[in-house]
Amino acid sequence: MNITTSNQVITFEQDTKLVNNLLELLTREQSSLVMVDVDSIEALMEEKSELLQHINTAAKSRYAALAANGFEQNESGMTAWLKSQTKPALNAAWDKFQQSISQAKEMNRLNGMLISKHFHRNQQLLNHLQGNSGAGDVYSKSGQAKSYATSRSTLMA
Repeated sequence: MNITTSNQVITFEQDTKLVNNLLELLTREQSSLVMVDVDSIEALMEEKSELLQHINTAAKSRYAALAANGFEQNESGMTAWLKSQTKPALNAAWDKFQQSISQAKEMNRLNGMLISKHFHRNQQLLNHLQGNSGAGDVYSKSGQAKSYATSRSTLMA
């Protein structure tokens, strides 16, 4: 929905489209993380960075339009501007946009947890391979914890 004010147009279509693109990208990122597809993850990182730059540019444009119309360049200014409009569809578009942003934040948080899980698992494997694992990290065939010295000698053999 585009609304022309006295100086500039304030729009949510571009923002919504960009956030929807981000949601789709985060979904692909999550699939790649689950499948541990490193090549896809690397490609998605570049795409994600570019998309976030576009989102930032769109937000700056929206805030500049707010300022040009005498409102603060922040969410408070957007709330005040929305209250000054008499278009219910405009408020609905803003609410939908905010919901999409919240969904993207949650997906990004979950993807971050997956990345952290992979990182910790890889760190444990590296520590084990380097003989730096703790006594409780390696178990014998009988299920008993091996000592650090036994673990290290087993890896070096």
